[in-house]
This record gives sequence, structure tokens and C-alpha cells, in this order.
Amino acid sequence: MSGDQGRLTCDVAIIGAGTAGIAAEAAARKQGARTLLIDPEFRGTLCANTGCMPSKLLLAAAHAAHDIRRAPVFGVHAEGLRIDGKVVMKRVRDERDHFVAATRESFDKLPEGVAIRSRAKFTGPNTLILDDGRQIAAKAIVIATGSTTMIPPPLQGLGDRALTNETIFELSDLPESLAVIGGGPIGLELAQAMGRLGVAVTLFDKSRTLGKARDPQVAKALQQAVEDDMTLRFGCDTSARPVDGGVIVEWSGDDSGQAVFSHVLIAVGRPPNLDGLGLDQSGLALDDHGTPLFNRQTLQCGDAPVFMAGDANADVPLLHEASDEGAIAGSNAAQYPVVTPDQRKTAFSMIFTDPPHASVGIAPSGALIGRADYSNQGRARAEARAMGCMVVHADPQGRLLGAEFCAPGAEHLSHLLVWAIERGLTAMDLLSLPFYHPTLEEGMKPALRDICAQAGQNQPANQDSACPPGA
Repeated sequence: MSGDQGRLTCDVAIIGAGTAGIAAEAAARKQGARTLLIDPEFRGTLCANTGCMPSKLLLAAAHAAHDIRRAPVFGVHAEGLRIDGKVVMKRVRDERDHFVAATRESFDKLPEGVAIRSRAKFTGPNTLILDDGRQIAAKAIVIATGSTTMIPPPLQGLGDRALTNETIFELSDLPESLAVIGGGPIGLELAQAMGRLGVAVTLFDKSRTLGKARDPQVAKALQQAVEDDMTLRFGCDTSARPVDGGVIVEWSGDDSGQAVFSHVLIAVGRPPNLDGLGLDQSGLALDDHGTPLFNRQTLQCGDAPVFMAGDANADVPLLHEASDEGAIAGSNAAQYPVVTPDQRKTAFSMIFTDPPHASVGIAPSGALIGRADYSNQGRARAEARAMGCMVVHADPQGRLLGAEFCAPGAEHLSHLLVWAIERGLTAMDLLSLPFYHPTLEEGMKPALRDICAQAGQNQPANQDSACPPGA
């Protein structure tokens, strides 16, 4: 970086210091680029502050309460369950702050002058202006401004009774009752957590399929996984208005009605945070939503010296994708005009319901399909959590392409399958590997054998093709 008091120059300017921006800056500097990392707050990542980590802390409390409630099935009785909502929420914040502090420490390790606390706005394809009037000329720019909460007009004007993932963890106590608008990952996870912590929860969704599940059988399993913890209302539009002591929510659809809740959690999506960037001055081509068009293999916007990474590009808003995209964008920005396409990793997403819902790879039309039922699987039954299913997709030769499940252990089983897909393995390749007994992993075997049968492949005679009892 160089420049005088009113003008700065650098090789790569990164707008936004979240997961993608941090990765982009590190990758660009690793390539020898002079960098500037611009952010108005430097508060740490979305994941640590208001996303992955505080939600999992709330889920951990919910799991503890749920385990106590179901303990009698094992003959174990814990009398007098009491949930202290204030202690629950305090632990969420205390542990959340620990994770946030760890992310903020990375900013202290940046070379002097790299971090600039300000907002940036385009004045040209490779020039920016800061809030304080200083100008930046960069050889290339990375947009990594993340996403922002969205509150649709019918749900506005509710004051502090309206919650989002940005505010729900600041509650001093658990809400008395909660309407959750949106059946995506945020809505599902927090709705189930609150329900298991004793909050009366109703979840509303325009769709009739939770979590955008691809397979009807998996979609049914996901619904069954959460329906005991909340009231579900599908295919409905909602509006709300404040009343004394709460919010009245009205919904239309097959079963229209209204009800009063103490709070409303709005989880209908997080659009890219692009307002105020001056994209009209960037010279970039924009889509119908005002998001710059970009190449997802290079993260470059057209042929401009501008790259987009993370939630800002509205492609795959997941932390591991943001981290990968940041590294790709930062590296390419540092080497611009030389731009190198990257072979993106296998698609992988997770909803941490209990049991979890996971989706990996693709499910192309005409693919071979294998299924496994976990409703009577041995290890799952031993742990009194036998429910759910798995579907696996493969090409005609049995090479694995994708999978979707809602089943116990899905967060771990899905890793095994996504690694197999990344390596181009077949169902037979997996069946030839050791499976310990009794484990949840054994439950995959029926789906893999379905694939092999359809591909016309038989296990060798020196491999046992039977399932041990309870597998």
C-alpha cells in the first residue's frame, strides 16, 4: 500500500472483512500483492457473531433438554426438569463472544495499514472512495460484503418483537411463544431449538417442503423430525402487527387464521449486502436483482478487475463456500489480468435439525437411485433415535453423484459420501471398504447395494454381502 493523506493505492482492495474477505486478503497477500481490507466495523464473521456458532450453542441446550425428556425410554428417570432461559441465553452469548474474539484476533495480526475501518463506494471499475473522503486506486477489487437480514413489508413495524438471526441471541430470556416465518435452515434450526426448550413455536412457510428437500421421502422424514417440537403451517402467506404484549400474526392459505405470539422470528432469506456500494459507477453488468454477473469458477465479474466472493454473490451462502471463494477471488485478483478457473468442490449443505438434514452433490434425472431406511436401523434403534432415510444417486456405472438424507448421524455420514464423490468413487468402492458393527455407517449399505444391483455389479465372492443382525 502507498499513497498520500487523501489517496491510497494498492494491488488488491477487499471490501468486507467477513469469512470471504479475510480469505481473499490472505490469498492475495500470499501472492505478493499489496492489500487493503476495508470494513466499517471489523466485528468478526457472520458465522461467529450471529450464525453458525450461536445457533449451535442454542441447539446444544435444546439437545440436553430433549435427552432428559427421552431418558425414560432407557429406564432412566430425571425428575423435575427445569429450563432456566436466562442461563441458556447467557451461555449462548458468553460462548459466542469467545468465538468472536478468536476471529477478531486475526485482524490484529494484519500488517500495519492493511485494515481500514470505513465504508467504500465505487467511483470507477478499480477506484473507490471512503466515508472520510479518501480515494483508493487498486489494480483489482474484491467485493466480499456478505449478506443482510430481510424483513418483508407485511412483517415490518413490529419493533423489538421482531427477531432475526442478528437479534435473537441478544434476548435476555427465552420468549414465551414464537412465530417463525420461513422453513429454511435458520428457521428450522432455531424453531426446533426453541420448541425443545419449552417455547410454544409455530413455523410458517410459503412452500410445502421444508429445507428445500429434493427427495419426497427425505422431505417427509425432515417434517417428521421437527413436527413434535412445533406447529407447522405450510403454503401460507403471513402478515403481522403489534398488539399489547406481543404480535398478532395472520396467515392465509388452506388453513387461514390468526394468533398472538410474544415474538416473531423472521427467517425468509438474507439477500446480498450491496446497498451503498455505488455499483452503478463500477461499470459491471448486473442481473435483475442488482447483483453483478460473475463467473463462479474464477469469481470474476465479466472481464473487469472486480471479483465477488461469499454471500455477496448470492450463489451458495455457506461458510465453507465463502472461505473457498474468498481464496479463489483473492488469488485471481492478485494475478489479474491472469485469471485461473478453479474446479469447485462438490455441493454440500446441512441443516442441523435432529436428526440432521444433509444434501451433497447432484441428483440428475435418470440417475441410479439407492435408498436406505433408518427407521429400524440397528445402532439408531439401540440409541432410541431410529428414524429417517437416505437416498443416493449414481451414474450408470455406479459412480456416486449425490445423496440426501435426514437420518441420525447425517452430519457425519454426509462427509463420508461427499468425500467419496470428490474422489470419483463408486458404490462398489465403498462396499469394499471396512464397516464396523454396530454403527450408523452400516445403514448406508442397502443404498449402496441398490446402486450396484442397478449397475449390474455384484460383490466379489470373497466379500460378505450379508448384513449382520441390527445393521
